[in-house]
Amino acid sequence: MQKDKLVPKLFSVMKGYSKQQLVKDIIAGVIVAIIALPLSIALALASGVGPEQGIYTAIIAGFLISFFGGSRVQIAGPTAAFATIVAGIVAADGMDGLVIATVIAGILLILMGVFRLGSLIKFIPFTITTGFTAGIAVTIVIGQLKDFFGLTYPAGTHTIETMDKLKAVFSNFGTMNWQALVVGAVCLAILIVWPKVSEKIPGSLIAVIVGILMVKLLKMNVNTIGDLYTISNKLPSFHLPVLTWGTIRSGMSNGLTIAILAAIESLLSAVVADGMINSKHRSNMELVAQGIGNIGSALFGGIPATGAIARTAANIKNGGRTPIAGMVHAVVLLIVLVVLMPYAALIPMPCIAAILFMVAYNMCGWRTFVKLCKTAPKSDILVLVATFVLTVVFDLVVAIEIGMLAAVILFIKRMAQESRVSGWKYYDEENPDSSEEELRNLPKHVRVYEISGPMFFGTADHIADIHLKDFTKALIIRMRGVPALDSTAMKALEELHAMCTAKGVRLIFSHVNEQPMKTMEKAGFVEKVGAENFAAHIEEAIALASVAE
Repeated sequence: MQKDKLVPKLFSVMKGYSKQQLVKDIIAGVIVAIIALPLSIALALASGVGPEQGIYTAIIAGFLISFFGGSRVQIAGPTAAFATIVAGIVAADGMDGLVIATVIAGILLILMGVFRLGSLIKFIPFTITTGFTAGIAVTIVIGQLKDFFGLTYPAGTHTIETMDKLKAVFSNFGTMNWQALVVGAVCLAILIVWPKVSEKIPGSLIAVIVGILMVKLLKMNVNTIGDLYTISNKLPSFHLPVLTWGTIRSGMSNGLTIAILAAIESLLSAVVADGMINSKHRSNMELVAQGIGNIGSALFGGIPATGAIARTAANIKNGGRTPIAGMVHAVVLLIVLVVLMPYAALIPMPCIAAILFMVAYNMCGWRTFVKLCKTAPKSDILVLVATFVLTVVFDLVVAIEIGMLAAVILFIKRMAQESRVSGWKYYDEENPDSSEEELRNLPKHVRVYEISGPMFFGTADHIADIHLKDFTKALIIRMRGVPALDSTAMKALEELHAMCTAKGVRLIFSHVNEQPMKTMEKAGFVEKVGAENFAAHIEEAIALASVAE
C-alpha cells in the first residue's frame, strides 16, 4: 500500500507542484505560524522550560517533520499532551535528562517506522486514548491555576506532581491577585468569543495583545513572562549532554513514554487530516519523521514534538496541501524568533494561563468521554475512568500501563464468555418431539460436541467439559465456529485425545478452520490423531463415526 512506503510525502507531491499551490502553501504557512507563536510559548512555559524553547521546537521539529513526514499537511510542534511529562522530567533530571529522553524517543520512533509498526497503534483502545487525553487536559488546567489567579506560594513549596499543585492552590488561595484574575478573565473571554468574530486572525494573538495593553496602560500589578524568565532571541545552538550508562538507563523509561505518546498523537492527527483532504498518509514514514524531528529538536534546545491536530486543521482550512506549508511555518517562526522574541517578555502570565485553559478544553473531548460513560460496556467504562484518574493522580506512564493491562484482561474475559463447548442432545431420548431439522438422529455410540469461539488460554478449560459415556465409541469435535487456537488449547486437545485413546474411543474432527489446522499440524497433532479423522463437514464426520461401533 502507498502509505507503507518509507518515502516522504514531499518527494511525491512535488512532481505535480504548481505556482498556485505554492502561493496557497505560503499563505497557510504564515497563518499557522501566527497561531503557533503564542501556543508554542505557552506550552513551553507549561513544560517548565523557557519560552524560546517552545519556538525552537516549532522551528526545528516543525521543519524536519514536514520535510520527512508521511502526511501532506501535518503541522508539528510542542503540544499539550507533553506538557506535564516534560515538566516532570525537567524537575527530576534537568534539561540534560530531557534531551537524553527525547533523543531515545526519537530513535525508538525511527525504529518503529523502519520495522513497519505504524499500524500497531490501532491496538491501543479508544477508551485509553480518550481517558489519558482528558486526564492530561485536567492536569494542564490544574497547573495553570496559580498564574490565572495570581497566587503566591511560600518558598520551597513542592509543586512537581499534579496533586501537589492542586494542594498548593487550595493552601494559598488567600493570596489571590484580583488584577491578575481580571486580566486572565478578559483574555479567556476573548479566546471564547473571538472565533465567532473572525477565523482569519487567531484569538490567542488578540488575547496576547489585549493582555499586554491592559497591564501596561492600566499599570496593573501582574507578573509577565519577563518577570519570571530570561528572554532570548538567539538562534538555537547544538548541545549534546554528557552521556553515561546511568543517564541513558534512567532516560529509557521517559523516552519510551515520549515515543508512544508521540506516535499516538501524530498518527491520530494524520488520520484526522486524511479525512479533511481525502488523502492517505504513510504511517511508517510519519513515525520516522517524528523520530528525526524529535532528535533534532532535543539537540538544538527544543522539547518533544508531535503532530498538532489544531494547527494541522488550520493549515488545511487556509489552503495548505503539501509539506511546503509546514516548512514555511517553521521559517516564519525563525524570523519571528530573531525579530520579535524580546517583546514576548511583555505577555502577562494570566494570559498564558487563559490560552492553556482553551487548549485543555479543546483537547479534553468531554463530550466523547460522557458519551462513552453512557453507552459503552461496563468494562470499557472501567478502563476509561481508571486511565483518566490515574493520569491525573499519578502520571501518564502509570495510566497507560494499568489501562492497557486492564483492557487486555477484560478483553480476555469477554472473549472467554463468548467461547463455549456444547454437546448435541440425543434425538430419541431427550427431545422426542423435536423435528429432524433441529436435531440429528445419531447412532447411540456417537457423541458430538460443538466448540464455538476462539480457543485460547482463557477458554481451554472448556474442553474439560467434554464427557464420554460407557457406550461411546466415537467422539466428534465440530470446530466450524473456532477461528483461532493457541498452544494452551492445543494441550487440552492432546489430553482429550489421550483420554479417548485410553478408552478406545475414535476421535474425529469436523470443519477445522485454517488457523487451528495449522496449529494442529505444527504441533504434530494431525499426525497423532490421523489425517483420516479430519472431516470437511459434519455429514462426513458422522459417516466416519458410524463405522466405529
